[in-house]
Amino acid sequence: MMNWKRFPISFLKRKVVAKYNVLCHIYDVFGLVMESKARQRAIEIADIRNGENVLEVAVGTGLNFVEILKRNTDGWNEGLDISPMMAKKAKKRAKKTGLANYSVKVGDSRSLPYADGSFDLIVNQYMFDIFPTSEYDHVLKEFRRILRPNGRLVLVNTTKGERWTDSLFKCLFHIYPVNKCRGVLMNPHLERLHFQDIKREYIVNYTFPSEIVCSRRS
Repeated sequence: MMNWKRFPISFLKRKVVAKYNVLCHIYDVFGLVMESKARQRAIEIADIRNGENVLEVAVGTGLNFVEILKRNTDGWNEGLDISPMMAKKAKKRAKKTGLANYSVKVGDSRSLPYADGSFDLIVNQYMFDIFPTSEYDHVLKEFRRILRPNGRLVLVNTTKGERWTDSLFKCLFHIYPVNKCRGVLMNPHLERLHFQDIKREYIVNYTFPSEIVCSRRS
């Protein structure tokens, strides 16, 4: 596993951007084959209520963003990604819906370009598993800052396999470029920052284990 402490955050950010600018061309394969069950379940758990302000951080190529748009036709939807190429793909996918109640931006989750209390719901998928744990609290504090009171947070991440058959995905990441994913457990971090009503589901898609963790701002 990569020793995150060896590298400054600015270096890691450049590596992540470079990685996903390349992976954007094939990312849908990963999204559909290894992440689709968790992504679909996350949308169900998010319980989007038409008319809300919704943000997806790490919007990727927009696989789930279009599902958010379909469920929130009377609200406002924001997508944010650190990779310009990922954001470009998401915009292209969103445009095909024919809807106009959205914006997709390039930005960093460590410094979110939104005012305090802007959103009813934040969805974030497969981001913390490539972050150094030293950054978790900072990012979660940013999420809490821009959520409205009782606003919901839905996180999806690669997690630790509960059976040996759920850990075969690790072999794949030996050839995965820069900033290898690793299994994380988000509950303790949310608890420490006083998020409420924390619930976790464990889902496996072709030996690829994910956790879906939902909570709300106190």
